[in-house]
Amino acid sequence: MKVFGTLTILLKGMAMGAADVVPGVSGGTIAFITGIYERLLNAIKSINPSLLGTLRSKGIATAWKQADAGFLLTLLTGIAISLGSLARLLTYLLENHPIPIWSFFFGLVLASVWVVQKQRKTKHWNQIPVLLVGAGLAFWITMAVPAETPEALWFVFLSGAIAICAMILPGISGSFILLILGKYAFIMQAFKNLDLITLTVFALGCLTGLLSFVRLVSFFFKKYHDFTVVLLTGFMLGSLPKIWPWRVPTLILETAKGPKVIQESAVLPQEFVQQTQQNPELTWAVFGLVAGMLLVVLLDFAPKPKTQE
Repeated sequence: MKVFGTLTILLKGMAMGAADVVPGVSGGTIAFITGIYERLLNAIKSINPSLLGTLRSKGIATAWKQADAGFLLTLLTGIAISLGSLARLLTYLLENHPIPIWSFFFGLVLASVWVVQKQRKTKHWNQIPVLLVGAGLAFWITMAVPAETPEALWFVFLSGAIAICAMILPGISGSFILLILGKYAFIMQAFKNLDLITLTVFALGCLTGLLSFVRLVSFFFKKYHDFTVVLLTGFMLGSLPKIWPWRVPTLILETAKGPKVIQESAVLPQEFVQQTQQNPELTWAVFGLVAGMLLVVLLDFAPKPKTQE
């Protein structure tokens, strides 16, 4: 890989990692709009028993190329950099400046809907029900109430396997799946504290889920490309209410550490002011929205990498 190509993929990995930290935003969306989604699926799918045969018969260089390992390693490095460095920053921003940050993510996902639907090769009315199913499913998932769940390692493994399936789908946030499973704060704390045991078990769960699920997604992309794109577009549309900047609590749980908001409802800015007596920060919200949309547009117009570099 050329140096520029490697740097570009590293940055895209960092963007995916940053997105995966935030509940409601999908790293799969970033992969899709930056033109590396199908390459990522193919690279992961190539990690199978036949790779060992290639390694034995043709050597490391051929096996490395077959697995597109340079691409995967660079991308994963970028994701790891973001998870390690941005978890604390994004947690701080979401706690202290939520409206501009959620506006940015709302603009990012909204513009991504336009970018992703352009991937269709045909347009037909029978794609509308698929769009509605995708939107309805994503809306139902994102509106689910987060649960209190065990902190045992077996459940950490299971959470990783389930969440990674969502992380690879544009529009379905793996972080929010962790929130539903009651493990988002737990995993974020593990990253902050470098809890290697928890992180290793979680990573193994992610790896297991990823190697299993990616083949299913790749199959649908090959056999039912346009319907799959429409379904993913629906996923993104359905996730938009969850990342609406102005939300008010609708369900609060009393815990040993104090009140905990576990469900919110999207409202208009004026209703937000009436119910919370807080500044709606409209100027910063518009700025964040436009910045998110412009970022997606710029990524869409940027040169897309080839299947192999």
